[in-house]
Amino acid sequence: MQNPGWKSTLRKYIGRKEKAKQNGSCEEDPGEEETEEFSQLYTQWKGVTNNRLYIPTLFKKLPTENDPLLLKLREESRAVFLQRRSRELLDNDELQNLWFLLDKHHTPPLHGDEQMISYKDFLLVAEEAGEKYTPFFQATVFSKLVQNDPFGRVAIMQFFNYVMRKVWLHQTRIGLSLYDVAGQGFLKESDLENYILELIPTLPQLVGLENTFYSFYVCTAVRKFFFFLDPLRTGRIKILDILACSFLDDLLELRDEELSKELQESNWFSAPSALRVYGQYLNLDKDRNGMLSKQELARYGTGTLTDVFLDRVFQECLTYEGEMDYKTYLDFVLAMENRKEPQALRYLFRILDVQHRGYLNVYALNYFFRAIQGQMKLHGQDPIPIEDVKDEIFDMVKPADPLKLTLQDLIKCGKGDTVVCILIDLNDFWTYENREYLVTDQSEQDGASS
Repeated sequence: MQNPGWKSTLRKYIGRKEKAKQNGSCEEDPGEEETEEFSQLYTQWKGVTNNRLYIPTLFKKLPTENDPLLLKLREESRAVFLQRRSRELLDNDELQNLWFLLDKHHTPPLHGDEQMISYKDFLLVAEEAGEKYTPFFQATVFSKLVQNDPFGRVAIMQFFNYVMRKVWLHQTRIGLSLYDVAGQGFLKESDLENYILELIPTLPQLVGLENTFYSFYVCTAVRKFFFFLDPLRTGRIKILDILACSFLDDLLELRDEELSKELQESNWFSAPSALRVYGQYLNLDKDRNGMLSKQELARYGTGTLTDVFLDRVFQECLTYEGEMDYKTYLDFVLAMENRKEPQALRYLFRILDVQHRGYLNVYALNYFFRAIQGQMKLHGQDPIPIEDVKDEIFDMVKPADPLKLTLQDLIKCGKGDTVVCILIDLNDFWTYENREYLVTDQSEQDGASS
C-alpha cells in the first residue's frame, strides 16, 4: 500500500531547494539522510522495496462479531451479488422463447418421433436468441449431446432439458448460498435447517403437516444430508456436494401434487416417511421422556439386535445421561436402513471396532458373535462355531491382510452389509444361514401361484 509519508517528504525536499535558490546558496541537494529516507518512501510508493516487487495484501480475514458493521456490509454485498447472478438466469418467459426458437428452426427429418437440430441451425437459434443465451450455445455443449443421429444432429428436447437443468442448478445454488452466513461455500446444520424450514410452504406434498411437527420434520430431513455428506462430522457440508447428490431432487420432488403413494413411501423427505420414522421413535419411547434407553432401543426392528451391539452403540454415539435423543436415533436409523452405503458402513464399523484399532480382527469377530451364539441357545438352537463364521466372513471379504478386516475391505468387497448383519442381529444371521432354503421355498411359491 502507498505510504502517505512520501508526500510530506517530497514537499520538504522541494521547499529546501526553493529556499536554497532564493538565498543564492549553491546547495541544491538535500542531506544524505533525507535523500535516503525519500528514496525509501518513493520506491515503496512505486511498488518496489529492496529491489523486490511490493505486493499489497489482498486477503483480509473475515469480519468477526466484534465488527458488526463489517459483517453487515459483507452480508449486504453478498446479497446484491447473488441477486445480480439471479437476474442473469433465464426466466420462464425466456425459456418459453427458447423452446419456440428451437421448434421454429428444427432440422428435418425427424429421428423417430423426436425433432432434431443441426449445428448450423443451432448457431442460428443462438443468434436470434440473444446474448443472455450464449453460455448454452457452445460447440462443446452441442458435441456432448450428439448421440446416434446419422446426420450429426441433437434432439431438441434433450438440449432443452439440458438448459432447464443448468438453470435449475444455478437457481438452487444461489438459493442455498443465501443461507451461507459465512460466505465460504458451506452450510452448517442451522443454515440448512433454515433453508428447509422456509422451503416447506412451497412443497404441496407437505401442506398437511402440522406446524408443531415442523421442527421434527426439519431435523429428519437435515440428518440425511449430514449423515451422508458429512461422515467425518465436521459440522458443515459443501453447497456443491448438496447439488451433486440426489437428495435435493428427492426433496424438491415434493412439489409434485400428484406424487404416487409408492414414491412417497420410498422418499425419505415425504410426509409419510417422516411420520413413520418419528412414529417409530415414539413407540420405542415407553416411558415417554422423549429419549431412548438401551432397553427401549432393543425393540427396534425385529427386536433381535444383540445386547453387545447395543452396548457399543451407546458407548460410541452421543447420549444424554445414557439415553439417546431423536437426532442420534436418526443417524442410527439411516445407518441400519442403508447398510450397503459407505457412510452407513463407516458408522457401523466404528461400533464394531471395539478395540479402536482401525480394523476388525478375530477377537472383534468373536466378541460380537458370542452374543449371537447366546441368543441361539435361548431360542433352543444349536450355536454355530465361531471358527466356521470367521472363515466364511474372511472368504467373503477377501481382505488385503488375511488377519484384518478394514473399512475399505468391507466397502470394496460389496458384502460389508452382510458381514455386519451376521454380527449384530440374530434374525439377519438366521436369514443368511438359511438363504438357500428360503430361495427354494420362494421359488416353489412362485411356481404354485403361476
